[in-house]
Amino acid sequence: MKTRLLAGLTSTALGLGLTTLGTGAQAATQWDMPTPYGDRTFHTVNIREFADEVRERTDGELDITVHSNGSLIGHPEIKNSVRRGIVPMGELIMSRLANENPIYEVDSVPYLAANYEDAWTLWEASREIIAEELANQRLRLLFAVPWPPQGIFTQRAIESPDDLRNLSMRAYNTASERLAQLTGAVPTQVEVPDIPTAFSTGRVEAMVTSPATGADTKAWDYLSHFNHAQLWLPKNMVIVNEQAFSRLDEATREALLEAAAEAERRGWEMSRRETEEALAVLAENGIQISEPSAELTELLEQVGATMTDEWVERAGDQGAAILGNYLNAR
Repeated sequence: MKTRLLAGLTSTALGLGLTTLGTGAQAATQWDMPTPYGDRTFHTVNIREFADEVRERTDGELDITVHSNGSLIGHPEIKNSVRRGIVPMGELIMSRLANENPIYEVDSVPYLAANYEDAWTLWEASREIIAEELANQRLRLLFAVPWPPQGIFTQRAIESPDDLRNLSMRAYNTASERLAQLTGAVPTQVEVPDIPTAFSTGRVEAMVTSPATGADTKAWDYLSHFNHAQLWLPKNMVIVNEQAFSRLDEATREALLEAAAEAERRGWEMSRRETEEALAVLAENGIQISEPSAELTELLEQVGATMTDEWVERAGDQGAAILGNYLNAR
């Protein structure tokens, strides 16, 4: 169904949604914005507030319709759909682009930046380089917001490295896939909407994700334990097609950028609150929450060191510049 829809969008250019690309800025320009996550997810809540603020700041001159939960375009196709002008803008998890360039997964290296203060410092150290890389593909970075720190959901307690071996572990990016490999688990690609079914059918037995995702997908219906390992804080980013952006008049462009800056500030605050609120929801619904044992911590830190070295080697001069910026700012 989505394949047919995507083909249709390509041929029609989403009607009014891409009027900006062809004929210049017009009154009440309509933009469609695909996002991969459900309406309860705080990222989606924040983006809907962003769209409302853009509408208000432009007196309705730019009207963004948010299509959540992959309902318009699936997560794997969002970035290229924006680049090709099928939709003017979209949201995706940044580390999904790691196969294009390793700099996009700098926020998914275990223990490189495992709290909000370090995560912000790392974002400031990497933002300009990432924005330049996107600009090479005629994409403009608007803002980025982190997920809560990633932990390990399982159907039984994880107390030692042996407990992870041979578990089928949900992976959502190259970092979570590599983490699974280095801990002896078996990585399995599963998108968020498919998580409950994947567990109930036995396709996966564990997943690395945030407490927010666990709460949103009602993890207590299909598993029982969460290890609050706080491995990394991956970010979602919002991007816009540069040609669509340039077709807006100056006042509308300025309003869009101002709303984006506010969405980033608000989103980081929402993420902090979501961490504590989601942990409380998990506990209230019977999920047993634990911290890593000394033995498990040792393994995860070794994995983090290995993955940091691997990332620096893959990311080359850009990665070295980001890491240097980050270490100098800490």
